[in-house]
Amino acid sequence: MRFLKRFFSRGSEARELMQFLWEAKLWFLIPFVAVLLVFGLLLIFAQTTGVAPFIYTLF
Repeated sequence: MRFLKRFFSRGSEARELMQFLWEAKLWFLIPFVAVLLVFGLLLIFAQTTGVAPFIYTLF
């Protein structure tokens, strides 16, 4: 719970989205959003480094 309070105290779009999901009791969407964020970070990481050939084999 301390992590959530610290996360909500910072100003960002991710904070607003998580706060909306929490207040609207849409907790089942939180893992979906987290997976989308991880895939987005993975794609950004794959394009900017030399590990792209190794990551593309996962897909």
